[in-house]
Amino acid sequence: MNFPSKLVENAVEAFSRLPGIGKKTALRLVLYLLKQEESVSEEIAEAILKLRKETRYCTNCHNISDSEICNICSSTGRDKGLICVVQDSRDVLAIESTGQFNGVYHVLGGVIAPIEGIGPEELNIESLFKRIEKEKPRELVFALNSTMEADTTAFYISKKLLPSGIKISAIARGIPVGGELEYADELTLSRSISLRTPYNPS
Repeated sequence: MNFPSKLVENAVEAFSRLPGIGKKTALRLVLYLLKQEESVSEEIAEAILKLRKETRYCTNCHNISDSEICNICSSTGRDKGLICVVQDSRDVLAIESTGQFNGVYHVLGGVIAPIEGIGPEELNIESLFKRIEKEKPRELVFALNSTMEADTTAFYISKKLLPSGIKISAIARGIPVGGELEYADELTLSRSISLRTPYNPS
């Protein structure tokens, strides 16, 4: 692709690094911004910089937050006795969009994947154990993607929690094998949460 300007080319290269944005889409975005008031680009740039500099992670559940404790963990209207274990913050957003879950979350930050060099130590698993010991919730719900690595992670956590006697369940398999929660439609995800089943690690 031949660009009329090195500045345009650099901007297209920058936009195309984003997931799902190809060179053509990136060029459309760049040309759109050039037609807008300069303040539009400034607002976008400022929002991105603030996002990178000021975004924090909840010290309790590891979800994206503006403060030390996220608004879900600090809410008095949430059921603190019900913890939903997810892989990342995108899954929290997906489940919250269903309006069917009123508990709290714990974001693992990924799943156990030995081939990629990701073990339990690289994830927020130890903090989950400490949290359960401290808060003593009545139920833990696995809402992980339908992959072998996710199943391995759930198996590992459930085995470690066996002595605690905590009730462990998993969302119903309305999500296809290999599917990811963030791409599931709200109705399917809602039913999966409502019809969760006891988790059997064997």
